[in-house]
Amino acid sequence: MRAQAEAGTGANESAPVADTHTALTDADFAQEMFAETDAASDAELEARHRVAADKGDPGAMSVLGALLLRRGDLDGAEPYLRGATGEGDRAAANNLGVLLLQRGYPEEAAGWWRVAAVAGSAPAAHALGRHFRERGDEPAAEYWMRQAAESGHALGAYGLADLLEHRGDKGVERWFRAAAEQGHREAAYRLARHLRKGDPAEAEQWYRQAAARGHRRAALHLGALLEARGELKEAGRWYLTSAKQGEARAACALGFLLRDAGDEDSAAAWWHRAAQDGDGNAANALGALHAARGETQTAERWYRTAMDAGDQNGAYNLALLCAAQDRTAQAEQWYRRAAYAGHREAANALAIMLLQVGDAAGAEPWFSKAAEAGSVDAAFNLGILFASRDEDRTALKWYERAASAGHTDAALQVGIALVRDGEERAAERHLRCAAGGGSAEAAFRLAALLESLAPPPEPPALGEPVGSAPRTESEEWYERAAELGHRRAQVRVGMLAAARGDMEAAARWYREAAEAGSRNGAFNLGLLLAREGSEPEAALWWTRAAVAGHGRAALRLGLLAARHGDLAEGQKWCARAMELGPAEVSERAARLREALAEELSA
Repeated sequence: MRAQAEAGTGANESAPVADTHTALTDADFAQEMFAETDAASDAELEARHRVAADKGDPGAMSVLGALLLRRGDLDGAEPYLRGATGEGDRAAANNLGVLLLQRGYPEEAAGWWRVAAVAGSAPAAHALGRHFRERGDEPAAEYWMRQAAESGHALGAYGLADLLEHRGDKGVERWFRAAAEQGHREAAYRLARHLRKGDPAEAEQWYRQAAARGHRRAALHLGALLEARGELKEAGRWYLTSAKQGEARAACALGFLLRDAGDEDSAAAWWHRAAQDGDGNAANALGALHAARGETQTAERWYRTAMDAGDQNGAYNLALLCAAQDRTAQAEQWYRRAAYAGHREAANALAIMLLQVGDAAGAEPWFSKAAEAGSVDAAFNLGILFASRDEDRTALKWYERAASAGHTDAALQVGIALVRDGEERAAERHLRCAAGGGSAEAAFRLAALLESLAPPPEPPALGEPVGSAPRTESEEWYERAAELGHRRAQVRVGMLAAARGDMEAAARWYREAAEAGSRNGAFNLGLLLAREGSEPEAALWWTRAAVAGHGRAALRLGLLAARHGDLAEGQKWCARAMELGPAEVSERAARLREALAEELSA
């Protein structure tokens, strides 16, 4: 522990304050407490007081002792300080405590600080508080720190705030503020940290004050605050300031800003600097940069550096790198290392890997561990795992957990389950979430649900054109799903367009669905083409649909062949229609086939 030396005082002048800061205070702040005097003025001051001090003047002895103490001349300072202390000079008592502490006699130092503190010395009260805190006597430490703080002593206010924060007591903000308002930069930083959630605007002001006084962590946090607000240029300046002062996290953050601005080379230089200073995030960033360039060996080296720095993202990224190279055994090894260290996405990836090789029993605990740690994907995967075992209730529990965290596919599964259970309104809420998240299947199912819940449409008024009614919400969701490439939605949108009489739109949607492999789309497109007289093209689409298993398309082909007199071809398609169904189609196809057989045998 180091303590603050207090100036000795003479009758008509005051000596400079020599401050040697305590262990829990900011070193640069303490340095600013030193008097701004050059060697010549110190020498002149010393000479002026030495004569009086040697004659026994207590004020002169106190000042001279303080000067010699500040210069490091403990042997020269001690007799003068002891002489002044004997005459009741409180500054000398405080400074004698500082001297004794430097000599290695903390208990004797504390005795003199008590003498000075009782006489009203704030620096001595602060030093005494530090002494008791280091010995674990927190009540005594608080008492003396509070004496110093209430006397307006910045270091005392900071020390008291630090003690109160450690104990979780009230008053922390008040005393950090008191120290910060006197220019204590560490107090300004700590005050900003306290205010950052409740009053971010004031927090920013204190970050700025601390950063302007050279506090590198304050500069880092100020940069992060500005970056989050989109003020990237100023954020970069503060990151640079902090990075130049040796803050590895600022160098790393600056690298990301430069990368996003397109300057990969400068980004790499700052990441390299941060990684060498032990920043695992920067090492990971370098690994990712080299991996993207195809420099896998260099990437692997940096990922290992990240691991050595204690960043388990390095093991996870190394696993991803190995998996991309089909080095499955090594990927599993690194996933396991990261997963055992608590990396939730590594646990999820490891579970997926185990599931892919058929080890569902081994996968389940890793999915559970990842999900319990907050992995939304793992919660969804657990839902899939339990659903595959027909444990629907357990599956739904995990789907609901993932859905509540915004997982689109999980919300879809919850919606499907609720529709199945007849809880349409609850299902609608989840389907809306999933559809809003971009799920085409959810948009289609939401549209179908809304359509089923809607009252039947009113018949058009006399003279009102068919299809003049405004589009319903279900139609809008069908269209949203269709635009996302959902084939069944495309067919449904085509049907709705046809019902409105918009055959051009209907044909467009049917064709899009058919070309994507929808047999219903192909069948309906064939119907439209046949009505327009394009029977050969219609036959092509019906053939595609029938081959894909569409019974009605096969029946249409049978009828078409019969009309053209190709009885054998007609029989073939009738047999296919009978096989595919449904029942009504099978019956019609059987009658037609029978008729064609009679025709052939006639």
